[in-house]
Amino acid sequence: MPDWVEYLLRILMAVGLGIVIGIERQLRFKVAGIRTHAVVAAGACIFMVISKYGFSDSNTFDASRIASQVVSGISFIGAGMILYRQQSVHGLTSAAGIWLTAAIGMASGAGMYWVALGATGIVVLVQLFLHIPINILKGKRYNEIRVIFKSGDDGYEVIKKLFDITTFTEFKAERVDGEIIYNALIHTKKQIDTAFITSAIHDNPFVVSIEKTESDS
Repeated sequence: MPDWVEYLLRILMAVGLGIVIGIERQLRFKVAGIRTHAVVAAGACIFMVISKYGFSDSNTFDASRIASQVVSGISFIGAGMILYRQQSVHGLTSAAGIWLTAAIGMASGAGMYWVALGATGIVVLVQLFLHIPINILKGKRYNEIRVIFKSGDDGYEVIKKLFDITTFTEFKAERVDGEIIYNALIHTKKQIDTAFITSAIHDNPFVVSIEKTESDS
């Protein structure tokens, strides 16, 4: 088999493994989905192939140079996906997934096929297992809710009672057309679903909107 054919097969393998990881992420409606993971894996694989075989005729050949730069470079992509807002971190799992997908791509490029396959299987299984609704795995997990409501005599206390909280994570007020509108961010352990939101808005006319914000996991 010509060398270039083997290199292309390694890239195809990296793309395939990236797609496997990306499918799990996309099914959970994350920003980094199938295409992102596939491209990252392919790019890391190509860099690894170049690093290992592209400079073999050079007197200063060192296969680890480009590989180490891939590790640093992919970190910038991951960092750009992480958002920090009001003591809440979003995108951390997706960023870590991109970083790990690059490592799997590098393993494919280096010809470490079983390592790449095994790592992919482990990652997917871990992601699936940790989403199983087992109490011991959940820990202290909060739902993040954005509530917009109008001023009222007891609206403030009604919202706290409704979501079973003692304080707001974030609270803003602004005057709109002579009326005060409150914008609150809430962290609650209470289970929030579509039925709850619909009922809360229907039973409390002063509530303008309730939006559930998904944390990244």
